[in-house]
Amino acid sequence: MNRFVLLTIAAGTLGASQGVAAEKNPVVIIDTSMGKIKVELYPDNAPITVKNFLGYVDDKFYDGTIFHRVIPTFMIQGGGFEAGKPINSGGEKKTKPAIKNESSNGLSNKRGTIAMARTGDPDSATAQFFINHKDNNFLDKDKNPDGVGYCVFGKVLDGMDVVDKIATVKRTNDVPVETVTIKSIRRADKDKEEKK
Repeated sequence: MNRFVLLTIAAGTLGASQGVAAEKNPVVIIDTSMGKIKVELYPDNAPITVKNFLGYVDDKFYDGTIFHRVIPTFMIQGGGFEAGKPINSGGEKKTKPAIKNESSNGLSNKRGTIAMARTGDPDSATAQFFINHKDNNFLDKDKNPDGVGYCVFGKVLDGMDVVDKIATVKRTNDVPVETVTIKSIRRADKDKEEKK
């Protein structure tokens, strides 16, 4: 009887560990004109945000967009404008409807995390995202003056050296003088398939 119980528990534990391995977090490759950034996404913490972001990725929406706002020791922001288009008015790509802000997910705006950009309206995020260049805890829900904060939905696994390079390009009013293009953003598994 005891052996049966132990075997059942062991089988359940093995099954659970295999389930975790089989359900890995999605990973995307942000291929920029300055190098590649590998990012792991957290659908368990930010399901709406990750689904939204991957929808844009699968639609190849980000291909040819730029990092249009760069502030060293703060963040790099992109995903909304194409190279050569006006940044202040009329140049933003048409997006899907805005999504609900998931900033209460317990994730913090630490160096290397990726979060959604938005306007003053907490639920206004669409396609634009930013990568934190340093710890920006003041953007978190419990620290932000608006009481809402900015939703973190993933973290850089590899390529922070690229983020550092982008963060130090010459700028005028936080807009890079040298265009930093997002060539593409692809799921890591699909990126491998396309190269075969």
